[in-house]
Amino acid sequence: MIQQFIELGQGYGDIYELCELVKTNENRFHNAFIFTANHNGQQVASLAVALKPAGESKFMPIYICREGIPFNAEKPSKRIEIFKQTIQEVGQLENIFEIKHSSIFSETNQYYQYLIGILRLNHYIPPMR
Repeated sequence: MIQQFIELGQGYGDIYELCELVKTNENRFHNAFIFTANHNGQQVASLAVALKPAGESKFMPIYICREGIPFNAEKPSKRIEIFKQTIQEVGQLENIFEIKHSSIFSETNQYYQYLIGILRLNHYIPPMR
């Protein structure tokens, strides 16, 4: 199974696109994630959704809006509320992880490999076979 992150962006429109992907691919929905990280003393969040492979494919896309959302567990932003509501509408719950910020990695690809490792280790996505 090949998993790959597909970055959508960081703005409001990107969150709506991510939510629309969940709604239109409800039958392919696998898992949803909120990744939180500390960057320069501020908590930021990334929102992501893993979809099951299409047809006989061995490719699992993980769509992500990376680190553009301020995060406060006690007072969630409107974007996070929209995301959580969409995930609940398809009868699922999001998984929240505290991780390292992408800025500590020399390349974005290394950051995504780090996330894939965390998700595989915790059985949120299937292993590579």
